[in-house]
Amino acid sequence: MSFKPYNSAMLALGQAPSVIRETFEYGNRRAAEIGRENVFDFSLGNPSVPAPDSVDESIRRLLSDTDSVLLHGYTSAVGAEPTRKAIADDINARYSAGISAADIYMTCGAAASLTVTLNAILCDGDECMTFAPFFPEYRVFVEATGAKFTPVPADTQNFQMNLDAFAELVSPATKAIIINTPNNPTGVIFTEENLQKFCDLLRQKEAEYGHPIYLLADEPYRELVYDDTASVPYLTNLYDDTFVCYSFSKSLSLPGERIGYIVVSPKMQENRALYAAVCGAGRALGFVCAPSLMQRVVAENVGKTADLSVYRKNRDLLYNALTSYGYRCIHPDGAFYLFVEALEADANAFCQKAREFELLLVPSDSFGCEGFLRIAYCVTTEMIERSLPAFKKLAEAYGVHGEA
Repeated sequence: MSFKPYNSAMLALGQAPSVIRETFEYGNRRAAEIGRENVFDFSLGNPSVPAPDSVDESIRRLLSDTDSVLLHGYTSAVGAEPTRKAIADDINARYSAGISAADIYMTCGAAASLTVTLNAILCDGDECMTFAPFFPEYRVFVEATGAKFTPVPADTQNFQMNLDAFAELVSPATKAIIINTPNNPTGVIFTEENLQKFCDLLRQKEAEYGHPIYLLADEPYRELVYDDTASVPYLTNLYDDTFVCYSFSKSLSLPGERIGYIVVSPKMQENRALYAAVCGAGRALGFVCAPSLMQRVVAENVGKTADLSVYRKNRDLLYNALTSYGYRCIHPDGAFYLFVEALEADANAFCQKAREFELLLVPSDSFGCEGFLRIAYCVTTEMIERSLPAFKKLAEAYGVHGEA
């Protein structure tokens, strides 16, 4: 057998282009050429508002008052018990979910939460599904376990979960489904009615197939909800076989600190065995002991958020302007993304055309839904205001003039 100096699958993955990252790097090059203020980069979902003052205060006090060896040392592999208890208490105060510290596993952010959970439950030959449009890394995370990844086609009218298509695609091989609400890339929140029908369908399929179907709730945007009429039900209250994969990256504006957690619902059958499998997957992937300092920081700041009013202001400004110019925009009740229908069939060509106006947008193909583009409005309000004439000129270049 010939020697290979690397894993071919990992090489292909490392060499595969990322349209989001490519767009971001293109923006950096253009900024160096014509000035940052003249480039309108909407590519990355990187929080643009600072963490709450209480986060910085916690960090300063912990650095000042806590023994350095203790502060920066290892915690328990599953996470410090006081941190897990603080998180469980907050969840229960808000959602009456019956979670305990023993149901929580601390992680290095949402990506680790998902990959650990998927590796804990998926085996070769299993299938994991999700609803388009979806975060592109879901495919990477699932296929790395050896399981099959199956997207459900999008409902391109309402962008709720397409339950008719799901019912046709789900099979005895289906072991897990990832859902993401508020959604990246649409900003849509799945309605409670849509979620209830989905969970009822899952229970029917569990009974039909004679085995559990696990629901992975990917929830980094849970707190980013802008309208009083919108809410995000806590999924363990709707469906017993649920894992909640959470990150503080968006709610506390801490994306670079890589801190999050997994909830293994206490209502699951074999809850303790599944929690142990999560621990084993964390061990195998090298994700034991999430960052110690950040565990202490989030324990003191659970339930708090950054100033989300900035995102709501940005959403309203951008949505109202673009719809007046003649774009079809999907109204986002949460997250910090605007999903817009391209003005030609090929969203990639449309986004290339947008670069002529220094607008850096992400085509939707990699999200599993062609013909749209994602605009990340987690940017300064001033940049959005400066970009609006460019959006108008782009529409006019396609003969779309909107309101007089």
